[in-house]
This record gives sequence, structure tokens and C-alpha cells, in this order.
Amino acid sequence: MAELVLTQDVEAPAEQVWEALTDWGAHDRWMLLTRAEGDRAEGGEIRAFTGVGRIGFLDTMTITVWEPPRRAVVRHTGKVVRGSGAFEVEDLGAGRSRVVWSEWVLLPLGAIGQLAWPLVRIPLRVLLQASLRRLARYVATQR
Repeated sequence: MAELVLTQDVEAPAEQVWEALTDWGAHDRWMLLTRAEGDRAEGGEIRAFTGVGRIGFLDTMTITVWEPPRRAVVRHTGKVVRGSGAFEVEDLGAGRSRVVWSEWVLLPLGAIGQLAWPLVRIPLRVLLQASLRRLARYVATQR
């Protein structure tokens, strides 16, 4: 199992950050290379396509925990990404928040996936951190 945890401080209240973070249809406004759609409730389904044009993969998820405006946990159910993830928004006070994005995924390709993880982890972390910075700027424009 591979773990990846990223954080991003945002100059906006937790409720506003939560709304932007869980507005799946607006993910392409801040999440690099990803379009998503889905439900916003426990038991709901999310479909996120990551890629360029038609080249990429579909990440399907089921929401297993839904605690607005603080926490959502998903179970990845797709062919490429399997495991779980969590989106959390911490209230820092004074109209500020922190997003914590966590992923615990089963690596594909067995031993090859395990060996490749240290190399894949770096660009994945860069991509996701850049997306979280874009989220912070996107939320700021919604004020």
C-alpha cells in the first residue's frame, strides 16, 4: 500500500473551501488534468477522468464517510486506482483553513508497482500539490 499526504493552507473559511473542494463538477477549474462528476453524500459515487484528451484513466470512487464541512473519505473502485482517500478541511480560525488530502492506494502491477512507486511518487506529489495551490487561488476568486 502506498501513502501520500499533502496539505495546503487557504485564505478562506472552512465552509467555503469545503464547497469548492467537493464540487466535483468544478474540479477541472483547479485539479490539473482531471474532470469529475458525482454525488455529494455518503454512499454516493464519483467518476474522475485523469488524462489529456482520451488518453488517461477513469478513477471511480464510492463515498464512505461524508461529514461536511470537514471530512470525506472515498473508496477507489476503479481498475487503475484502488484503495482509499480522504479530503479534510481544518478550520484555522480568522477565516483561514487547511486542506489535507490523503491517499492510501494499492499499487498496480505487483512487485513492479512497488519498485516504481518511489519514482512515480515524486511527479504525482508535484502534480497534486500544484493542484492544491490552484484550489487555494480558485477559492480566493470565489469570495
